Amino acid sequence: MTEMNPAMTDLVLEHLRAIRTDIRSTHERLDTLTLRVSSLEHNVASLHGDMAHMSARIDHIDRRLDRIEQRLELSDAPA
Repeated sequence: MTEMNPAMTDLVLEHLRAIRTDIRSTHERLDTLTLRVSSLEHNVASLHGDMAHMSARIDHIDRRLDRIEQRLELSDAPA
């Protein structure tokens, strides 16, 4: 096996350092994006819960309105 001359060794080491820096930067950006996606997932889950709650409230109001209409005989539905 032949040895590399010092200039070639320095060049290889310089490229390896640059690659390591790029990988570190990419890893940091990936960590940031992972946190942001996690936050978005949490917010979407919260919105789903809010929508389910609003839907339940609307259903309750709809039932109450039906009863009121029946009492006032404003509805064609049987009592």
